[in-house]
Amino acid sequence: MKLLALIACLAITTACSDKLVYEDVTPPPALRQTVSYQRDIQPIFENKCIACHSCNDAPCQLKLESPAGTQRGASKLRVYDGTRAEDLAPTRLGIDALSTAEWRNKGFYSTQYGPAGKDSLREASLLSRMIELGHKNPFPPNSKLPDSIELGTERTNECPTLDEFDRYARKRPEQGMPLGVAGLTGAEYAKLQTWVDEGSRTEPSSLQPTAAEVKAIQKWERYLNRDGAREKLVARYLYEHLFLAHVHFNTDKSPHFFELLRSRTPDGPIVPVATVRPNDDPQGPFYYRFRLITETLVEKTHITYALTDARMRRYDQLFFGQKWDAGQAPGYSDAEKANAFLTFAAIPAKARYQFMLDEAEYFVRTFIRGPVCSGQIATDVIRDHFWAVFEDPDTERYVNDAAYRQKATPLIGVPGQDSDLTGIASEWKKYNEQRNQYVLLRQEELARTQPQGPDFRNIWDGDGWNRVALLTIFRHFNNAAVRRGLTGDVPDTIWMMDYPLLERSYYQLVVNFNVYGSVSHQLKTRLYFDLIRNEAEYNFLRLLPRESRNPLREQWYAGGGKDKKWFSEYAPADDRVPTRIRYQGGDVKRQFAAQLYQRMRPIMGPADTLNRCASGSCTAAGESPATRSANTALRRLTARTAAQLPVIKLMPELSYLRVTAPGGERLIYSLIHNRAHSNVAFLLGEEDRRLPEKDTLTVTPGVMGSYPNFMFDVPLAEMDRFTYSLSQVTDARQLEAVVQIWGVRRTRPDFWEVFHDLTRYLQETDPVQAALFDMNRYENL
Repeated sequence: MKLLALIACLAITTACSDKLVYEDVTPPPALRQTVSYQRDIQPIFENKCIACHSCNDAPCQLKLESPAGTQRGASKLRVYDGTRAEDLAPTRLGIDALSTAEWRNKGFYSTQYGPAGKDSLREASLLSRMIELGHKNPFPPNSKLPDSIELGTERTNECPTLDEFDRYARKRPEQGMPLGVAGLTGAEYAKLQTWVDEGSRTEPSSLQPTAAEVKAIQKWERYLNRDGAREKLVARYLYEHLFLAHVHFNTDKSPHFFELLRSRTPDGPIVPVATVRPNDDPQGPFYYRFRLITETLVEKTHITYALTDARMRRYDQLFFGQKWDAGQAPGYSDAEKANAFLTFAAIPAKARYQFMLDEAEYFVRTFIRGPVCSGQIATDVIRDHFWAVFEDPDTERYVNDAAYRQKATPLIGVPGQDSDLTGIASEWKKYNEQRNQYVLLRQEELARTQPQGPDFRNIWDGDGWNRVALLTIFRHFNNAAVRRGLTGDVPDTIWMMDYPLLERSYYQLVVNFNVYGSVSHQLKTRLYFDLIRNEAEYNFLRLLPRESRNPLREQWYAGGGKDKKWFSEYAPADDRVPTRIRYQGGDVKRQFAAQLYQRMRPIMGPADTLNRCASGSCTAAGESPATRSANTALRRLTARTAAQLPVIKLMPELSYLRVTAPGGERLIYSLIHNRAHSNVAFLLGEEDRRLPEKDTLTVTPGVMGSYPNFMFDVPLAEMDRFTYSLSQVTDARQLEAVVQIWGVRRTRPDFWEVFHDLTRYLQETDPVQAALFDMNRYENL
């Protein structure tokens, strides 16, 4: 509790910046328009700017994915701020203000125009002057950037206004835009400046839904806005679980995407209900509506979900295939928002769990690509590599036993509704104790109903076809990624998620999380998810022999983590009930994994021949000669620790490797640095808990994260020399020599061509998931 008190005291001394109000100045456009925003300027932003200026972590909140973001401009207020004492007013495009005048009143200033009196429109355009500064001060090709340029998400952005620009330019002449990377071509620069000269005119996207999509929208809006108590409750439940989704109706291989909103209007123009959270009180009538997403898609927020005729039939089967009474409609009080199990208790629990299991990858992705998982304090609660499995809905006690469910439900609410710093310790103590009471209650229930313990029948097998039953999660320091299937070598920990864990994770990290919230709110979110991780890991331990459980716990919670257990913030684990899974001594985790592979073979997907190749000559069916050759070379880097392969400690968190072969074939791989820790039980001091000699490297085909830290570009003929050179690296100087030959530095002339090849790869292999990647974390190697 000392840590909580310290952070609270620090936060109380941190005052929020006074909101500034800026004048809204819009000069008339030139009479003759030769440059079109949509045709000429937005593609430049997509090619050179949006890799940084998008989503909540856009520097200075300058979001360039859409005309609305360009017109809104920039702000000195930070969205991600772990020190603010009070909640910040939200600044969501298309929700919290609908005109530039409203944004000026919220502290945003124009980067397109300035007040009258400047010699030219270029002089009056902050955007123009920033890009001009970068264009006049290019970096030597393929060079490292000077140390004076701060990069990364922790960079302190000055966010100068037009009046402050001259001082900024004198102080940081090498920090024009785009920052620290290959800049605009001469043609791009000329086109953008001509656009400025002609008044920086923007126009809305011409994107329109297809006839098939319009028909699907009408059908789904009717479905979600039906009368009837059961229908309304289910619609609310669906909305709260789909509000982050990029919905598509599966009418085309490259569909349009839509967002589900609460609107004041039943038809015609959408007027969003601008609540902070999707389960806040709408304060009046509303209707569920689908709005076309016209902004440029970025991978870090692109969370897709298909609404099809088959999906509607599935919803009917799950939610309306049995009799149940909706009772009195729930409200929107803090108590109801804190406990979705109470709010939606009338909906059959098994239906709710199966609904989430059907698209488990989507829900885990909302934990990751939703706003909570930007920042190391949010992600350091999880290990760098782990697998997740799910309890079978036919054996999961909460959804199958009404008497037990009634006792458990009051204990599994989640904290964070109150942002007040003064009550943080007492609120946390209450939720921590309730959660531990629930864990003990669950242990007693399982001991009573499964006295011989669990076996593989307790693990959901995806009904024999659904591959989301097995998931792999990678943490890349301050972000993460999820993929269906079991990727990589057997990890240190495995999570076994049941319905209360899955639903609590979703409401804690997605529905109830306020990215604009105070330090109190953010801290309670992080602390409770630590309990969720602990619970999921302890669930997995139940599948192992009793005598193996404590040694693994001691390994996972070594050092300070052990002390945390002794202070009873974690409930005690259950070592009384045995397991029905057979083991033969030795490494029980690997034995468990081997049996899991066999039992889940129908949904395992392609074998991981890069990281789990026992024979040394693993070839997957259907491999091209180029893939076979590249994979053989890459196995030199896998299935080893940093003690055996020192380069692993020096590798960035996530590197992408492009392999080019004769004939135009191109392969993409992810090189993932898994950093080992003594424990992940604490908020701060991560470096003190590092075990770098135990780090590993996972190599997997395709893309495994939205935020590449570096890229390598290697011709197939040089792959053996590339991997051999990496395997010989023992210090940063030697790694720099490898980078000099095959690395894609920020200053490489064709940097953007290589970087955007990641998106082209997705367009070719999985077009529904294709979007632009983020380079805010790209390193200066």
